[in-house]
Amino acid sequence: MADFTEHQLASESIFSGRLLDVRKDKVRLPDGREAAREYIVHPGAVMVLPLFDDGSILIERQYRYAMRRHFYELPAGKIEGGEDDLATAQRELLEETGYIAQSWRHLLTIHPCIAYSTERIELYLARELSFVGHTGEDGEFLETLQLPQTEAWEWLRNGKISDAKTIIALLWLKTAQ
Repeated sequence: MADFTEHQLASESIFSGRLLDVRKDKVRLPDGREAAREYIVHPGAVMVLPLFDDGSILIERQYRYAMRRHFYELPAGKIEGGEDDLATAQRELLEETGYIAQSWRHLLTIHPCIAYSTERIELYLARELSFVGHTGEDGEFLETLQLPQTEAWEWLRNGKISDAKTIIALLWLKTAQ
């Protein structure tokens, strides 16, 4: 099997913000030439698939500024420095929805933007849900709803759910049953 590894020769930060670090690297290509690579360093995230005992799903509706519209998606959030992935999932579920779960299972890792980002999303299944009260996160505005799976599949078919990570999680659920 051929080795197409590119080797970093130099690296510089183009922009560093609260969420993203944009880098520009000089690399040596497998054929010996040099090239530039621009990419985003992301701390990683989690997404939670909250599943009620009756099989319905807890989903959120929130405004996403970059796209200038509201989206239906599963609870998700950024991994804070040094935070365990499962602890992040538990924190995000509580902050965004007011629910806790007694049963947690890691399902898979998603790499949503492999061409230009280091981001990974750890997907967890949360079961045995209990509402304990919405704590919320300052500056985050969203609403939650309990969605029967039949309606979730319809929302996938008609494009009402278009968030890629949510689509992946819901398709995982559909094929795993």
